[in-house]
Amino acid sequence: MSRGAVPALLAALTLTAACSADQPAPDRETAPTPAPYTTQGVDPALAPFYTQRLQWEPCDEEFECTTVDVPLDYAAPEAEVIELAVLRSPARGDERIGSLLVNPGGPGGSGVEYARSGPVNDDVADRFDVVGFDPRGVGDSAPIDCLDDAALDDFIEADGSPDDPAEVAVLRKQAAAFVTGCTERSGEFLPHIATTNVARDLDILRAVLGDDVLYFRGASYGTDIGATYADLFPDRVGRMVLDGAGDPMLTGEQFLLGQATGVERALTAYLQSCATDEECPLGESEADARSTLMTLLELIDATPLPTGDDGRPLTQSLAVLGIVLPLYLSPDEGFPLLNLALKRALGDDGSALLLLADEYLRRNSDGTFDGNLNEANYAVNCVDRPWTTDVEQIAASIPAFEAASPVFGSYLAWSGLVCAEWPVPGAPPTAVTAAGADPILVIGTTGDLATPYEWAQALAAQLESGVLLTYEGGSHTAYRRGSDCIDDAVDEYLVDGTVPEDGLRCE
Repeated sequence: MSRGAVPALLAALTLTAACSADQPAPDRETAPTPAPYTTQGVDPALAPFYTQRLQWEPCDEEFECTTVDVPLDYAAPEAEVIELAVLRSPARGDERIGSLLVNPGGPGGSGVEYARSGPVNDDVADRFDVVGFDPRGVGDSAPIDCLDDAALDDFIEADGSPDDPAEVAVLRKQAAAFVTGCTERSGEFLPHIATTNVARDLDILRAVLGDDVLYFRGASYGTDIGATYADLFPDRVGRMVLDGAGDPMLTGEQFLLGQATGVERALTAYLQSCATDEECPLGESEADARSTLMTLLELIDATPLPTGDDGRPLTQSLAVLGIVLPLYLSPDEGFPLLNLALKRALGDDGSALLLLADEYLRRNSDGTFDGNLNEANYAVNCVDRPWTTDVEQIAASIPAFEAASPVFGSYLAWSGLVCAEWPVPGAPPTAVTAAGADPILVIGTTGDLATPYEWAQALAAQLESGVLLTYEGGSHTAYRRGSDCIDDAVDEYLVDGTVPEDGLRCE
């Protein structure tokens, strides 16, 4: 969720009107067109991709857009070409360094939309063209498609934590329908969606933008893209920031268990805060608040809450997503949202949690979705790491997941069912070392629910030149979350190349 969405959601939840004035676009000069990149050291079969000239067009008043050709299959680059959607915000100042490629994560997040949102501070925007791209399979870059909107609603709303064999059978049927839809609509693309190929695309982007080295800032899953790139092309790493880092050594089950630990940590912080907040609707102690929340979810599981839309009651799965979304934010942003939504839910009104769930899902009020994050997320995750391939194995893992997160553990364990049915096998875990690369800045947040702090520690240790920067906070990712210490360290590293002290901790 963007920071700008928070006040709008608060307004919607409290039924107050919100308005904003249009801001004038800053004056910017068109970025220079680079000379063709040298193909030294490049596979001759890939040379046409590295030497293509981009045709930039003005878009959305202050930006420039283009497309970049990349091979669908790097083992047969001449066979089929796909186009990547690219947007840049030209450097605002005169002392341009180069292009800073950015990715917001997901998998499935649109880098084009991210670059359009202004994802860096002014000092960085003055010196870099900020360039976002939709990774292959995402947004406007040969997007993965699996289900129509109505069927996707059914898939998302299904009971994600089945309590008996009949409910398991229903969930498995939904997972099978999702996999069948992906295979029928995008089957040719599924073997080529892996992050390794996204990283190879990134090197073509670097080249056609005219940079000898890659300048990159990735958040969440974007750190997987950056780390994979660094391991493939260590000599082409310039300044790289990996914020909210993942650990490439995890299996699918370990990945979900880590997230269970992270979301429980974030939930506990909320429950502890809630118990001391007079606006808290759950109780006056952490134990009471937890009990009230678990009871609420059990009641919703038995009887979905009305939302004002007869066709969309609040199911338990939607309630979980609505609860989780505010935990991605800093406490001062997310906790008030969650207080309001839970207060309504306890009053038999699921509309506020549904609104939060729809924000998480990028679902519009007319039933359409912005982009294809919900489908691309599975397509990438399922091929990037190995997963259990047996329903019985998932069922056997439930006690470990519930120990990690009594509230969300079962839901997270069963979320791996799609990957258990996936037609393309997941890649084995591989450590990334990026031997010989310049220093790479890895950032971990101690209270991060989606990419737990331990993952940043693991990635920084794997990377030969990894430098760990710690944010002692409660949001997902750290940059531009209110810490001057973090922001100054990142900005000085990107603009001046000043590497922060390894192990620096910020509040």
